Order: sequence, then structure tokens, then C-alpha cells
Amino acid sequence: MKRIRPSWKAPLAVATLATLGAITATALADPEDFPSLVKRLTQEKPKFAKRQQDLLNARYDLADRPAQGVTMTRGKPVQTGVRVKLPLGTSWDALAAMTPQEIKDRKLWPAGFLPLPHPHHEAGGMIFPQPLIDETRRQTQRDLTRFDLDFDLPQHLLPEFPAPVFLTTRPDLGDVSKGQLITQDNFEALFKGVLNPKQLEGLRLLVTPFPQQQFNLTEDRRALRPHPGVACFDCHANGHSTAATHTVGDIRPDELRHRIDTPSLRGVGIQRLFGSQRALKSVEDFTEFEQRAAYFDGDPATAARKGVNPLERGSQVHAMGEFQNLLDFPPAPKLDVFGRLDPAKASPDELRGEQVFHGKGRCGTCHAPPYYTDNLMHNLHTERFYTEGVTFNGRKAMQDGPIKTFPLRGIKDSPPYLHDDRLLTLDDTVEFFNLVLGVKLNEQEKKDLVAFMRTL
Repeated sequence: MKRIRPSWKAPLAVATLATLGAITATALADPEDFPSLVKRLTQEKPKFAKRQQDLLNARYDLADRPAQGVTMTRGKPVQTGVRVKLPLGTSWDALAAMTPQEIKDRKLWPAGFLPLPHPHHEAGGMIFPQPLIDETRRQTQRDLTRFDLDFDLPQHLLPEFPAPVFLTTRPDLGDVSKGQLITQDNFEALFKGVLNPKQLEGLRLLVTPFPQQQFNLTEDRRALRPHPGVACFDCHANGHSTAATHTVGDIRPDELRHRIDTPSLRGVGIQRLFGSQRALKSVEDFTEFEQRAAYFDGDPATAARKGVNPLERGSQVHAMGEFQNLLDFPPAPKLDVFGRLDPAKASPDELRGEQVFHGKGRCGTCHAPPYYTDNLMHNLHTERFYTEGVTFNGRKAMQDGPIKTFPLRGIKDSPPYLHDDRLLTLDDTVEFFNLVLGVKLNEQEKKDLVAFMRTL
């Protein structure tokens, strides 16, 4: 039987195709040239920088306030105090006494506990702190500066740089980086004789730049000069974290994309899930995913044009994964072989904090020793506390979904916290989870809990 098609569809289809053709022809005939792009985005840069700084100042106390006698592994002071600002007229104890629905109805959820937007959320893309930019340029002449935006959080709230490197295979060596940023210029001199040839090849690939969405050779890049790209160890400098940020590639529209906290690669050998929310099942999967998808915002068509460099699983990805699996946590001299505090070495407040961690605080339910992770994902349902749909700086406040349980070993070395950097200090994380979990810790218990986490 002959199929009869409605006559009204054909003219519509022809018209649509004609319109699309005209739009495409116009776009191809009159693209924005690179000098015009640079000029436009450079002129817009101060406006968006001020917008982000105003949001940060409204949400947080950004002062440089180091804890007395507490440092990261190489000596950078650890910041202390709750930095999230409370709504006027309330207190942490008053909030903890309310139900999630009461907090939501009265609009008392602290703004600093809402999702944190990217420095320019609509633009997105990789953005690096200044010390990493400066040292990479000094060593390799490769410039990771973006002409359209700068990193947003103050340096005193970020991990120490460059971070020390500890290897599971050579704990006797201590920091094998010798205080240097590992790049293409020095990786062989630092690690020859320490790694086997396969592991050394994996490290070489981890410090090799490959084209990326904002750093490449095309004229819609965000670097002034044509660029060789970004290396894995630009974000994960020395196998740790610089707090460099990005937006996830697997969510659309852009207003719902999460800002990404760069997690430390320390201890990946004991982990079973990778990626803050994607639950990749091996470090090899994660390494390949980063190159194929995350570098190009999940856009394979753009990736092909900008020069994506797919890594070969057997000869390249496997070697990169083998080196990453050697990265160890920093020493924790107060912990015993079970990952618990040695009473002979710990202070009274640290010992009390350990009891809170595994007891009333319920932290140990997910963060189990010795590495303080359960290798699972959990949904905190933070949307219980606020009205969804409010947009700020291009980011819409929506549910976070399942989040990976990151290891807490060495946690004082890895600020800021949570999957999108919204928690600036360990004190902030305690207040956040005190509300989210409803455990109602008192002031002394909170202080003791922070003291304990600094020993991990």
C-alpha cells in the first residue's frame, strides 16, 4: 500500500533546511576573527571578575587566618575558622536545631553552602592558579594564562605549591620531587633510577601537553599564542592538586554544569571509583576519559577540529595508570598501622575528635580507616535545604546528585573541599556536614573533629 505523507510537512522541511543553510553560510562567511575575539573578551574580563569576587565576598570570609602551629606537609600554613557567612540574625546552633524544611522555608541555608560557580560560569573551561602558571612558564616557556579570565580564590586558601611527591615503592626517599614542580624539563633527572622504564614513560606522558578546548592551535582558543595544550600534571601538579578548576562535560545546559574541584592523585592505587560524580571504574578509564572527553567539554566534533590526541590503551594509558598507582599519601606519624590514632602520640583533643569522627559525627560511616573512604558514592540531597532554580553568576542551584567518597588521608593538604570547592576550610566542612547529616555537634566536638582530621 502506498504511504501518503501529509503535504504540509514538505514545505516546512524545505523552509527549515533553507533557514539552516542561510545561518550556516552566514556563520562561515563572517566568523569572529581572533583579534576581535581577544578584544571583546578582554574588555568583558573585568566585569565578570568583579561579579565573581562580589559573590565570594558575600559568601565567605576570605582573610588570611592560619591555624597556630598547623601546616601542610611542606610547611604552608593551614587556614582555620569557619569562612562561610551566616544569614543575618541566626547562628550555627540555631540552624542545627531546625529541620531541613524549616531552613528551606525561612531561606536560611548559607549561600556558601550552595553550589560554587566557575570563575566565569558561562565561559567555563580550565583555569589555573597563578603560581602554576608562573612556574610552568619559567621551566617550559608554555603559558597557561587565559586572556578572558583569571582564577578566583586567594592563594592562601589553596594547596601548597609545588606539592611533595611520595611513592609507595620508595618510601625511604621521602619527597622525590625535591621541592620542584615536575615538568617535561626535569622529570627524567628526578626519576631516572627511581622508576622502571614503563613507569618513567607513564610519567613522561603525564607531563606532556596535549591540545585542550581553551589551549590549542585554533583561533577560538583562550590563549594569546597558538598553544601545545595542557598536561595532566598541570591540574594534578606533582600528582596532587593545584585547585585548578573546570566545568563538568557531561551535564547540559551550562547553567547546571558543576564546577570541578581537582582531586589529589595521592592514593589512587587504593581507590575503586574515579571522577567526582561519574564513577569511572579504573584509573586507566579516568586517564583515557580526561583526554578524550574532559579536555574538550564532552564535544567530540570540536575535539577533532582542535586536535584531540586519543591515547592508546595498551602502550600509553596503561603506563600512565601504573605511575599514578604509585603515588602515596603523605606521612601521618600519629596514625598506627590500622589508620587509627596512636594514644602515645596524639593530643587529648585529637583523641576526642577521633571518637566524634567514628561516633556521634558519623563521619566514619563513609570515611572508614585506614584510608578513610568506602570507595562508594553517596547522595547528600542538599536540595532539602534550599529552593532550587535560583541562578547566580550563571550557575543554577540544583541538586548535586551522587558524590564520590574521597579519601581523607592527607586532607589538610587539599583545600578547598567538596566536589566544587564550596567549602574553604575543614571547619567549613564540619559545619556543612553537621547540618546535612543532622548530628548536632556542640562547639567543642566540632573543634576536636577538626583537630583529628588534621592528623590524617
